[in-house]
Amino acid sequence: MKPVEIYTSPLCGYCHAAKRLLTKKGVTFTEHDVSRDPSLRAVMMKRANGGRTVPQIFVGDTHVGGSDDLHALDHAGKLDALLAG
Repeated sequence: MKPVEIYTSPLCGYCHAAKRLLTKKGVTFTEHDVSRDPSLRAVMMKRANGGRTVPQIFVGDTHVGGSDDLHALDHAGKLDALLAG
């Protein structure tokens, strides 16, 4: 399984929804809290091609996007293949 990284902040409902989906699928992920370290937000924005909102989700080298994008991949049946990649 490819490594999964998710940039979050504690009060973000979309972040919690994305983490719930990943956890439900048995995916372990590395979480980066951008609210605690401003330099992480800069790293996130660079990796996400300017994306400023959280969550920003990465599967391996692939930028998935946010929670809605992650859920759309799952509903389309494409998330499992991306994770297994």
